[in-house]
Amino acid sequence: MSTIVARSGQPLDPRVAERLETRVRRIPAVEALGLTFTDWGEGTVSASAPFNRDYTGIFDSFHGGMLMTVADTIACFAILTLTGPDEMMATTDMNIRFLAACRTDCRATARVVKLGRQICPVAVDLFDANGTPVAVAQVTYMRLPKKEA
Repeated sequence: MSTIVARSGQPLDPRVAERLETRVRRIPAVEALGLTFTDWGEGTVSASAPFNRDYTGIFDSFHGGMLMTVADTIACFAILTLTGPDEMMATTDMNIRFLAACRTDCRATARVVKLGRQICPVAVDLFDANGTPVAVAQVTYMRLPKKEA
């Protein structure tokens, strides 16, 4: 995992960064997708997912559902950079527009559009290893009340 650095170039609070890294490593989808995080910032995250033939669709390219899962996963982490790693939230909706087949590793970048009190839209751009845009996604999360201990 890379160093967690704010958009301003300043490191995030080390306690928050450590807790965020611990939370991310506990999520099974991160391991299943083989996600490698390359950049962290306040409200932004970039990651890559390796091309895996086990996750291909009918056209021997990254299955669209897998690309949606990559987008959904890193959108969540972009929000956590702003709220802290203990935020409770759930995806309320998402859409994706496929632009080209992805037959290589996929690189994705998520950016929080607005950190609302309840609703948080996130924009995600997905690229193949050559930098060709393969999809754009919009993921919306709802912030949930914290559970009582």
